[in-house]
Amino acid sequence: MTNCETEEQETKEHAKSQFFSQNDLATIDKDKIPHHVAIIPDGNRRWAKDLKKESLEGYPFGIESGITCIRAAKELGIKVLTVYTFSTENWGRPKAEVLTYLKIVEGYLRKYQQKLIDYGIRFNVIGNLELLPSPLVHLINESKEVTKHCTDFDLVLAVNYGSRDEICRAVRKIVNDCLTQKISPDTLTEESIAHYLDTSRWPDPDLLIRTSGEKRVSNFLLWQSSYTELYTDEVLWPDFTPSHLLSAVCDYQSRQRRRGGGTYN
Repeated sequence: MTNCETEEQETKEHAKSQFFSQNDLATIDKDKIPHHVAIIPDGNRRWAKDLKKESLEGYPFGIESGITCIRAAKELGIKVLTVYTFSTENWGRPKAEVLTYLKIVEGYLRKYQQKLIDYGIRFNVIGNLELLPSPLVHLINESKEVTKHCTDFDLVLAVNYGSRDEICRAVRKIVNDCLTQKISPDTLTEESIAHYLDTSRWPDPDLLIRTSGEKRVSNFLLWQSSYTELYTDEVLWPDFTPSHLLSAVCDYQSRQRRRGGGTYN
């Protein structure tokens, strides 16, 4: 393909963009798009409170923002998006609120299951699913099965996920494999330990975004985010738009990534 043909193809791709103008796309380096982006979508309940609504009313708006963000991320060339959907600590909220929220998640997953296939999005979940309502677990497994052939983009929802819980579960598996002599403790490395984590099939996040101005990682991907670039935004999650995502990617691209004493891309 000639340079002219390449430029013509890129122009056509930009013209088809649903979320970004050509000027928007010109602000980023397509060769430095973060492969894996993780998001803590904070501020749903605060958003509802600011609008004099019930706390739960913020979640559907937040999920709609998430759906838009997923499509925008795919359009930018991001390959993996991991979203903190429900934490192990969230069980401490009122039971009625928790069950209603999980029902909302189930409803949206059911509604958009076919869209995942249409958009070429492979669906996955990390976390301990044992405590979740059985209809939701069934739908999660079904969605994973019907999208497993999709390879354009990986959407990973962290549901009943806590990084310390994940590490505890991984340690139990490692101890069991040592006791049954499947592995030797002497052979354990960072890479082999990572193999036991929920996220073993994906590379570590390049960029972690948290909304609502909070600056904590909140027990999210602690092992995996050791060298992840952190980006916080004051916007509450239901108001998060593709423009906010673009700003995060631009900020990421402006940084010189460091691991220990060296730099890397």
